[in-house]
Amino acid sequence: MSNTDIIVGEVVGTALLILLGAGVCAAVTLKKSKAQNAGWLAIAFGWGFAVLTGAYVSAGVSGAHLNPAVTIGLAITGGTEWSQVPLYILSQMVGAMIGATLAWVAYYGQFQAHMADLANQPDSPETAGDAKAGPVLGIFSTGPEVRKPVLNILTEVIGTFVLLIAILTQGLNDSGKGLGALGVLITALVVVSIGLSLGGPTGYAINPARDLGPRIVHALLPIKGKGSSDWGYAWIPVIGPLVGGSLAALLYNVAFA
Repeated sequence: MSNTDIIVGEVVGTALLILLGAGVCAAVTLKKSKAQNAGWLAIAFGWGFAVLTGAYVSAGVSGAHLNPAVTIGLAITGGTEWSQVPLYILSQMVGAMIGATLAWVAYYGQFQAHMADLANQPDSPETAGDAKAGPVLGIFSTGPEVRKPVLNILTEVIGTFVLLIAILTQGLNDSGKGLGALGVLITALVVVSIGLSLGGPTGYAINPARDLGPRIVHALLPIKGKGSSDWGYAWIPVIGPLVGGSLAALLYNVAFA
């Protein structure tokens, strides 16, 4: 794959992934949204369909990695050249930031209404809760329900391990460099499964770009009263998925290749 293919495919695909993923979180969270309080099931399926859309768009161009953990996993198994890994990851980060920004634009009116309502209710649970995370950070990035770093990182390692071992054994195209047509569908369904089964403790980042890119956008956007971007937690959804994906790739090399 050429550098241009990688850049175009990963930026566009990851942007679509985050636009739709952050979009479903905004839909469920924000006041004046028709989907407010639709619940965890909507979020899990929303993220699965977001993966489906972004991956199908980019699969024929860049292989639809859309995730640094996938890129590094494929580099370990030999499907991706190590020299291309930085370009993949940079493109994924740019795409994630674009997608998060577009989700904010799409829900701008709802963000305004939500924050104005919170400002008029300073003692509400949303504003009186965990001071380490702002009241709308969950639209952009993940956070733990029980803040214990060792447990939180283990959850991310396990979830990403499941994602990568499924991709490596069932989802690759004939060249082994990315997702195939059927692999995109399988991966999207696996993401739904991870969300429903393993997403409760940390919100299942399972993708460093998915968490870090939108977290940076949250820090930069002019959302009045948005609160903290919780940088003290930000390393966990980066390191956990990278470790989990690498372990899955190593197991694949030993047991499946």
